[in-house]
Amino acid sequence: MEIKDQRVVILGGTSGIGYATASLAASRGASVTVVSSTPSRVSEAAAALGVAGRVADLRSAPVSLFEEIGPFDHLVYTAADRLSLTRLEDLTPEAAQAFFGLRFFGALAAVKAARPFLRPGGSITLTSGTAADRPGPGWAAAAGVCGAMDALTRALAVELAPIRVNAVKAGVTRSPLWGDGAEVDQMYATIGRSLPLGRVGEVGDVASAYLYLMTQPYATGTVTTIDGGSVLV
Repeated sequence: MEIKDQRVVILGGTSGIGYATASLAASRGASVTVVSSTPSRVSEAAAALGVAGRVADLRSAPVSLFEEIGPFDHLVYTAADRLSLTRLEDLTPEAAQAFFGLRFFGALAAVKAARPFLRPGGSITLTSGTAADRPGPGWAAAAGVCGAMDALTRALAVELAPIRVNAVKAGVTRSPLWGDGAEVDQMYATIGRSLPLGRVGEVGDVASAYLYLMTQPYATGTVTTIDGGSVLV
């Protein structure tokens, strides 16, 4: 299935994996709209990519956003706060709930708001992570969110059929979500050496999986792992 001339809405499309997915979809001829809660990021990303941009608070049901956008073909949800790992002794219920806020409840609210505007043959692609399968110390909240996203993907694929619902499960990926600096670079290097492919992922590696799931007409309820083999070692 071609994506040329189809309408793609990417929530969280102004940086990292979402930005790379927007760039790839636009390069294949899709009509892309990137959405973020930060006006400056929206204007910068839209101008750089040559796509449309919208500002919306993704922590609440963005019904008005989709009313303004109108009918479209593919929803991609990559919105997330900056990652931080917290060991159990320092993890409060409030912090864990906040971690779920944008990643899980934001995605659920977005899907509910977007569903009436998705055209027949359309798709929804959510975001999970390999923390669900191979967590480490400090990953309790992150692993919980990723496991919840896996389950949500399968449940929505059943409930929203024939709209296709899938997710991309990414391993550690070089992204603004991790921040920057020498400590983060060292983390990438250390993790990369432990992987079969010898490096952490780049946002372009992961973006291609979103495009595949948008254009694969027989995939639904699928959680596609793009992790350089991290779940194997």
